[in-house]
Amino acid sequence: QVQLVESGGGLVQAGGSLRLSCAASGRTFSSYGMGWFRQAPGKEREFVAAISWSGGMIYYADSVKGRFTISRDNAKNTVYLQMNSLKPEDTAVYYCAAGDGLGSHGYQYDYWGQGTQVTVSS
Repeated sequence: QVQLVESGGGLVQAGGSLRLSCAASGRTFSSYGMGWFRQAPGKEREFVAAISWSGGMIYYADSVKGRFTISRDNAKNTVYLQMNSLKPEDTAVYYCAAGDGLGSHGYQYDYWGQGTQVTVSS
């Protein structure tokens, strides 16, 4: 069982930066692939980024490539999402997820956090 808690969301102006953190409980964090997803009001949840257990494989959605960076610290049981050059369309609730596999689909992940709100003003 893995419990995930996101933090770091908030209100930022367009062009600004935020760093989201996702702290995981459980001794097997380092064996899980980790992903970030987001859901804007009235829209479906969408994939943002994913990182393998070792950090050797990383994937990004085209919409965030070059602006967002996913990383993990297995010693701290934490995965991060550094978000730069934020745009109003990045406004959403951001969720981290953990799973045995790795991918861009929600069904590939078994555990989810409660989400953290990111609001980007224009």
